Amino acid sequence: MSSSIRDLSRERIHRPIVQISLDLTSRTEALRTAATAVEAGADWIEVGTPLVLAEGLHAVRALRKEFPSHPLIVDLKTMDGGYLEAEMMGDAGADAVIVMGRAHDATIERVCVAGADFDLLVMGDDLGADDRVAEAVRLEQLGVGMVIHHIGFDHRAKHAGLSPLTDLPDIVSAISVPVQAVGGLSIDQAISCPAIGAPVVVFGAPLAIDDQAFSTAGGDLLRVLSEACRRVHAAEIRYPEASRGRSHS
Repeated sequence: MSSSIRDLSRERIHRPIVQISLDLTSRTEALRTAATAVEAGADWIEVGTPLVLAEGLHAVRALRKEFPSHPLIVDLKTMDGGYLEAEMMGDAGADAVIVMGRAHDATIERVCVAGADFDLLVMGDDLGADDRVAEAVRLEQLGVGMVIHHIGFDHRAKHAGLSPLTDLPDIVSAISVPVQAVGGLSIDQAISCPAIGAPVVVFGAPLAIDDQAFSTAGGDLLRVLSEACRRVHAAEIRYPEASRGRSHS
């Protein structure tokens, strides 16, 4: 069974998708947590940035071998050398890579070329952008297949109350590619995302990952994540009228 998500579009997402973010530093722990997430009903597996830094291609290959039919997203946070980084991950078994919107246009374009060459979905991350809507439009124009609307960990820690839900409706309305919202969302807030037009829901810290220690969170992860997956999969996907018309144009 193919795990490719290269041709993902809003029209092809018929029910919300759950992505588990493995922001861990141990390959062994990542494999164990991924197994729990898959048993709970997670659809996509993300090799989080801490895991990329700690284990690199070894983690990608290990997860690909263990979960051959689950799409594998690698959070490279690419800023330069776009083609080579994407090529390396594609060769190791990745299905999607993440490039930063703060990167130069040329880098984003090169990652998108690699995406076409290695059957990768390219996700563009708007972390740190001054104008999130304009950044989403730019990323789509440069060729990314999904926009990640991301309020970062340090940014949230310094400015309490920030949420990706604030600008999410305007971003969804401004572009036609799928949108994902991440950054400090509670379980209920994450589950609300499909109704705002962001049907790929990410669970990581603090539900599955301890965001202070980059280790698996305590508690009954299987039970909690199973219930969260059930609620996400049962949610209705709704897009604003303007973006619904644009996505079919």
